[in-house]
Amino acid sequence: MAYAVQTSSLTKYYGKARGIIDLSLVVEEGDFFGFIGPNGAGKSTTIRTLLGLLSPTGGTAKIFGKNILTHKTELLADIGYMPSEACFYQNRKVREIIKLSADLRGAARGKSCEPEAARLCERLKLDTEKKIGELSLGNRKKVSVVCALQHKPRLCILDEPTSGLDPLMQREFYQILEERNREGATVFLSSHVLSEVQRHCRHAAVIREGRLLVSDTIENLGHTGAKRVTVRGLHEPPRLETVRDVKKSGDTMTFLYSGSPKELLAALASLPLTDVAIAEPDLEEIFLHYYTPDAPEPDKEEP
Repeated sequence: MAYAVQTSSLTKYYGKARGIIDLSLVVEEGDFFGFIGPNGAGKSTTIRTLLGLLSPTGGTAKIFGKNILTHKTELLADIGYMPSEACFYQNRKVREIIKLSADLRGAARGKSCEPEAARLCERLKLDTEKKIGELSLGNRKKVSVVCALQHKPRLCILDEPTSGLDPLMQREFYQILEERNREGATVFLSSHVLSEVQRHCRHAAVIREGRLLVSDTIENLGHTGAKRVTVRGLHEPPRLETVRDVKKSGDTMTFLYSGSPKELLAALASLPLTDVAIAEPDLEEIFLHYYTPDAPEPDKEEP
């Protein structure tokens, strides 16, 4: 099986501060992969280490089977990287920045990026004659998209790519990614927008406090056995150990339940409720469970 991304016990410390710890992850070639976790979880550290921008404290990272540290220049020619916050020369025009990036990427691959850059600018409605300093956050994001994708990379690594884009541009952006993915490109997407991960990704991994908690198909990640229960007429939830995430609004209460269905029904039958609905939780609720401090995680080791 061919892997676009493969890490083994990848670890990065900033002095004594934790970055990522013993992270072992694989992403198959051609996959559309989501990488999620709360702020400070280690997503950007992982990405920058994968790109060879940071040297790992321990472990290894491979792109297309080659070590990123020993084949960095070769591999970066086949990678399109979009950082969460891109900084460009403020007094340069958009077309100049795109050409600068194109010259670097195109020269590395022996091909011109200009035709694809023009198509991307048209689809994203990007004015290439404006100076970077005149652009809104959303339009600077568009410049970053073009710079990352114009050389048609085999691997797209995108760190929080849609922040700042309006809904129409977000939709167009994902259409572009879906097209690239169908053509064979691997997409590795870090995102806080969990609905985007559910809608577009086939696999996803959750990272928290520098450690990988889970990596699986989107379908399997949704099969946790938890149910979203909605009841009316109660002031407090049933006294069951596996009730969590209780929310109240007027006479309506919802909570997640992951225990025995018989115990739940027996407990509800004894309460003066006026209505009840039991449904599958959406993927966002499931992922948010991994964000909480009491979520399960591997045993920690001191560096």
